[in-house]
Amino acid sequence: MPRILLHTCCAPCSIYPLQQLRRQDWAVHAFFYNPNIHPYQEFERRLNTLETYAQSVQLQVIVRPDYDLEGFLRAVVFREQQRCIYCYSVRLEAAARLARKSGFDAFTTTLLYSRRQKHDLIRSIAEQASRTFGIPFYYEDFREGWREGQERAQSLGIYRQQYCGCIYSEKERFCKAK
Repeated sequence: MPRILLHTCCAPCSIYPLQQLRRQDWAVHAFFYNPNIHPYQEFERRLNTLETYAQSVQLQVIVRPDYDLEGFLRAVVFREQQRCIYCYSVRLEAAARLARKSGFDAFTTTLLYSRRQKHDLIRSIAEQASRTFGIPFYYEDFREGWREGQERAQSLGIYRQQYCGCIYSEKERFCKAK
């Protein structure tokens, strides 16, 4: 059975992609690496929720626990409108690097599931990481299962966050202009 590394931002976004990949006979391993998430309590809550969910569906999770908030902020300050490029790149390059190093057959990401993410940018960055690190990138538009995954997360009582993860997306979500 071919093995795929699924970069995973959170448990709710993992439900549908995991289901689809397993239907296609992939042996899926999740990879949690998200140094963009702010505040730290949110990072911990998303990680803990993912680990709990993963146990319930027999999903192995590889966790890269470093929380380099300062590095993220240094990379995006004064470039806030382009922050997603850095954010996607650092995570997808790490996934591609780990997939290659660990002998996976391919990598993909749950970022392709969210209707709120920049889908074409994610795909482009992942394809570049694939070329750079010499590991196939598996592309699938997981957005078609967005509603199904959200309903499943809700029925399971899984914590569903209200913003992408970075401090800027938190502000955009909660601080409406007056």
